[in-house]
Amino acid sequence: MNLNTLTASTAPKIRVHKFSMATLNIASKANQATTLPALVVAQYAKEADPNASISINLEEVEVLRSGDKAAVELIVGSDSSSYGFEHGIVGLVEAYPFLQGKNEKHVKEWLSRTSTFFPTDFKSVEGPLLELDAHLTLRSYIIGYALTIADLSVWGAIRGNKVAYAAVKKGAMLNVSRWFKFVDETNSWIATAVQSANAQAQAKKAMKSSEGASYDIALHNTEKGVVTRFPPEPSGYLHIGHAKAALLNDYFAHEKYKGTMICRFDDTNPSKEKEEFQDAIVEDLALMGIRPDKTSYTSDYFEELYQYCLMMIKAGKAYADDTEQETMKHQRWNGLPSERRDAHVEDNLTHFEEMKQGTDQGVRWCIRAKISVDSPNKAMRDPVIYRCNPLPHHRTGNKWKMYPIYDFCCPIVDSIEGVTHALRTIEYRDRNLQYDWMLETLNLRKVQIWDFARMNFIRTFLSKRKLTKLVDEGRVWGWDDPRFPTIRGIRRRGMTIDALREFILKQGPSRNIVNLDWTLFWATNKKYIDPVAPRHTAISKEHAVTATVKGARLAPYTEDKPKHGKNLDLGTKKVAYSDTILIEQSDAQNFQQDKEITLMNWGNAYVRRISHSLNPLTRSIVIALELELHLQGDFKATKQKITWLSTQGQELIPVELVDFDYLITKDIIEKDDEIDNCLNPHTEFRSEALADCNVADLKVDEIIQFERKGYFRVDRAFKHGQPAVLFNIPTGKATK
Repeated sequence: MNLNTLTASTAPKIRVHKFSMATLNIASKANQATTLPALVVAQYAKEADPNASISINLEEVEVLRSGDKAAVELIVGSDSSSYGFEHGIVGLVEAYPFLQGKNEKHVKEWLSRTSTFFPTDFKSVEGPLLELDAHLTLRSYIIGYALTIADLSVWGAIRGNKVAYAAVKKGAMLNVSRWFKFVDETNSWIATAVQSANAQAQAKKAMKSSEGASYDIALHNTEKGVVTRFPPEPSGYLHIGHAKAALLNDYFAHEKYKGTMICRFDDTNPSKEKEEFQDAIVEDLALMGIRPDKTSYTSDYFEELYQYCLMMIKAGKAYADDTEQETMKHQRWNGLPSERRDAHVEDNLTHFEEMKQGTDQGVRWCIRAKISVDSPNKAMRDPVIYRCNPLPHHRTGNKWKMYPIYDFCCPIVDSIEGVTHALRTIEYRDRNLQYDWMLETLNLRKVQIWDFARMNFIRTFLSKRKLTKLVDEGRVWGWDDPRFPTIRGIRRRGMTIDALREFILKQGPSRNIVNLDWTLFWATNKKYIDPVAPRHTAISKEHAVTATVKGARLAPYTEDKPKHGKNLDLGTKKVAYSDTILIEQSDAQNFQQDKEITLMNWGNAYVRRISHSLNPLTRSIVIALELELHLQGDFKATKQKITWLSTQGQELIPVELVDFDYLITKDIIEKDDEIDNCLNPHTEFRSEALADCNVADLKVDEIIQFERKGYFRVDRAFKHGQPAVLFNIPTGKATK
């Protein structure tokens, strides 16, 4: 039999391939137009010869070809070169020679032509389709009188290209449409290859959706190694904006490029910095799963920075200035030179030494880089690079009386420490030229900068100065206040670290500035807590209604019930039953006599009697109920499904439920807005409730769900005489 005319139905069941196994690796970035030709040919080989051992790997791969004669590795890449789809097909032909047949020359020609059907704009693909249409005049197959891999390769490319496939389906090219439909209908196994390609496309779509942002940014020279740095100032606690910078630096260093990340404390301002903040930053980074390969301090380099400043002064690239602050600000804004700009080097060195000693004269002076007076980029207008500050430093004590400014020391220490890529927020963009100038002036190794948008949220301060003001004035409980955007604050509110990482990494290194809504943030968190949060019951104490239950056992009893109906691994809890139960006033208000309701975790019951208050001022309040069990009732038929608690058979646990509102009343804070005018006067809401007996065992930081009330984090565990305190966790539905 001529193997060139082989079809799935006529193929001899013999082993004719030369390798025992072939693996067709489909790169995750490959599109369907490049993937389908190889998948169709692979499926053809498997149908033609059941002994052909071909596995298809749709995961992302980097292997190319294996030299192992026991197995051949094939790759379909993401481009349209012969090294892409053709490599996979040619490799299959090498492994299974019967695929080639006797028309080797013509088959190779059409394999090469297949790539002309890859373009996704109709103008580019129209020509190849018209040529194919002319070729197929009076032909059933592309080559000869039977199906070959030329048909399969071209068919797969057209089927995988949405634009080409749409043109064929419209029937504008009669011969192509006829041939395409004929190949499809006479080879049912083709559907398997198409399903494989669709599965890969769906997996890629899901992965892209899950990852959110693209991380394919223009970082150069990554092949030489990647070193990033996160330089927090220890003048406060990390907030969610810092978390983005830290996580992005960690991601690019450790996940994308397998490089190194440095955490370097920018401790150059003893007026604001404390060891407390430094230690808190280390702890918060660890909580987020960020473990720097190295931790350093700008204060480690004070001597080197001092020497570099001396070099600049001696080279005439920096000068001492005692201009009053407001005057200097005015001069810089209007492009005016300082009177000290052209002072002699010796005078500048003298003042620099006075600054170093912290003398009465020294504290009046600063050092400015001599760059430009009237540059369009105001960051280049002779910026201050050193200031005098006699206060003791939390690490170096009284050794230094003057300290370098961030914009001076950051590029220098980056270069010294081997940082290759400085990833920082877009607010520094105007200072990128200044960063490069420092390195060039001091003849130091260059560092590539990538700036990304900072993460802004509606109704939220992310300014450390403003947050500090709220803490110092006692407007909040502290840096870990659950209304604060600090890492400790949002964790105390109930955010999980996994959700925090996912949300931030989804934002990616984009430069687009947006104001995010907290509802999106908390919706991400819900995905993580819902499957693992044990279910409990709490009844608000305010006007709670006692109900008598007819048909209940006379003696109270308990049963073990799952803590989570869909996650039995969480274990069980005790549920108490008796003929006296507590019900929420809000539920009782909606009851109608003789209507059937559902008591969750028990069964149905009829409302037989409703008693209201006799007090004219409160007569709308329900004060007592009588229910009759109807356990054989259908819970699907009831509209009201309520929570309840037995007053017998268990100790009811007092709890305080706390909810919060935004600290800020405006979505977007403008520059001219006064902080005090934007503060929400009432942001804390507390209510008392009684919870089931199992709540007594909860520990601080545990997250639970009170059914029909929401998710809560335990902020204070229950102690006899002291109720448990639980904070409500937003879920993305409410705007809190």
